[in-house]
Amino acid sequence: MSEDKKKGGWFSRLKAGLSRSSSKLGDGIGGIFTKKKLDDESIEELEELLITSDLGVATATKLTENLAKTRFNKDVEPLEISETLAEDIATILEPVAIPLNVDRSKSPHIILMVGVNGSGKTTTIGKLATQYKAQGLNVMLAAGDTFRAAAIEQLQIWGDRTGCPVVAKETGADAAGLAYEAIERAKAENADVVLIDTAGRLHNKSDLMSELQKVIRVIKKLDENAPHDVVLVLDATTGQNAVSQVGTFKELVDITGLVVTKLDGSARGGILVALAEKFGLPVHAIGVGETADDLRPFTAKDFSRSLMGLDKI
Repeated sequence: MSEDKKKGGWFSRLKAGLSRSSSKLGDGIGGIFTKKKLDDESIEELEELLITSDLGVATATKLTENLAKTRFNKDVEPLEISETLAEDIATILEPVAIPLNVDRSKSPHIILMVGVNGSGKTTTIGKLATQYKAQGLNVMLAAGDTFRAAAIEQLQIWGDRTGCPVVAKETGADAAGLAYEAIERAKAENADVVLIDTAGRLHNKSDLMSELQKVIRVIKKLDENAPHDVVLVLDATTGQNAVSQVGTFKELVDITGLVVTKLDGSARGGILVALAEKFGLPVHAIGVGETADDLRPFTAKDFSRSLMGLDKI
């Protein structure tokens, strides 16, 4: 299959995945700007629509101010507004659209995956493992969420499915010890990448903090530059709560990038823009479905046009 067809298929899935978000924005813009000038009232309505679509207050203000600079008091069409917003959103997203590529010189490249329970963290690890394996990489998984039997079992299922070895222990085992063991084994078996799952019990932040910091301290005993990536997985359906999760996890550990899942499950696709505007952290991949192929790096232009419900041109 040609790259264009592959890309076209992904764009179609992206657009379908974001359809609930784009319908809300498209219908809202259509309602505000049918036979109407861009005046103070319509700007205020548009700003409110963007905020309720989870783009965040700062982003909504920035986008509407940009519109007002060039089009204030002029007749505007809904399509013109959507096109302009898509361009401005792409500008915000461009710097953060950075894939999570494995550096083979690291041997192994150690990726610590963090996030609250239910964010899709373990599934994301499985999907990344599938993709890395397809690239011919030697992948090892570590079931470091030792508090939840379901998480250990889920990762073992992904291991069986992808043919990747899984380092796991009994429920309640020491997560830092497990991470150490996984990295030692990965080095011995010449793995290219180790994906380490972690617990995500935010209701007891001090326990989570001490555990994550211990895991990182132990990893550094084997490689002082590791973990090479600390990736926070966020569930888009939580909307603005995803923003507060980034803030919380940034207090606990040095987050290097984000993965945003379940964009197809809500009308809150705008949260990606709010995260980019507020934190500027790399967004390595987005999820718009159940299969491994539905977790992909994104391009700013494709995402912003899909979010605004525009055809790819």
